[in-house]
Amino acid sequence: MIHLKTAGELQKMREAGRIVALAHECVHCNIRPGMTTKQLNALCEDVIVKAGAIPSFKGLYGFPAATCISVNSLLVHGIPDDTILKEGDIVSVDIGACYQGYHGDSAWTYAVGVIDEADQRLMQISEASLFEGLKYAKAGNRLTDISHAIGEFVFAHGYSIPRDYTGHGVGKNIHEDPAVPNFGPAGYGVILKPGMTIAVEPMVLAGRPQTRVLKDGWGVITKDGAKAAHYEHTIAITNNGYEILTTLIKEEHPENG
Repeated sequence: MIHLKTAGELQKMREAGRIVALAHECVHCNIRPGMTTKQLNALCEDVIVKAGAIPSFKGLYGFPAATCISVNSLLVHGIPDDTILKEGDIVSVDIGACYQGYHGDSAWTYAVGVIDEADQRLMQISEASLFEGLKYAKAGNRLTDISHAIGEFVFAHGYSIPRDYTGHGVGKNIHEDPAVPNFGPAGYGVILKPGMTIAVEPMVLAGRPQTRVLKDGWGVITKDGAKAAHYEHTIAITNNGYEILTTLIKEEHPENG
């Protein structure tokens, strides 16, 4: 069941999203070769807690950390540990924060030091695919209009998308209805309405779409060892477009035309 958020609920989600964005800013300023993913996780958790929120992921379904940190061919759900980041790595950091009972959720992929051109392109296309999808995030459109735009953009640039992982609704729970696929035909799914809040999160692979889950039961890795990138914003559908909630600056995007 999809719950349309009230103005008061949206205000709490804006603050949750702002705190998530603060944690991402901390990652951007601090990520470097030689640090561990556990250290990066601790920095994020400290930002979230000091801002008066709770890490959404810590304890969720038994997950042991405040953030999911996935390096290179690890797609999603990486558990922070003693892995040392190296020059040339790309690192996806997925962060959730709960403020007064409401969640924000955003993932971003970061370069560690200098990365090669192929990885730069993977990151650029992956990030751009998120905003291609968001062009269709407006009241009256169907949910899979977003999905179709993401997928067609990614495929046109020669990349693939994992079949088993999607975006999702966000609100009182970090994962709510509806699921938000990253590919498929347009014109299906629920009609987007003002007050709907969703996490749109393209996950893009440089190689083939097949993945497998690691023995720890969490991390998802590409079967062919190709690198992966992951970008995500929590948004609210408005009367005339969408608003990005997981940002430090209020961003409203009226529909075009």
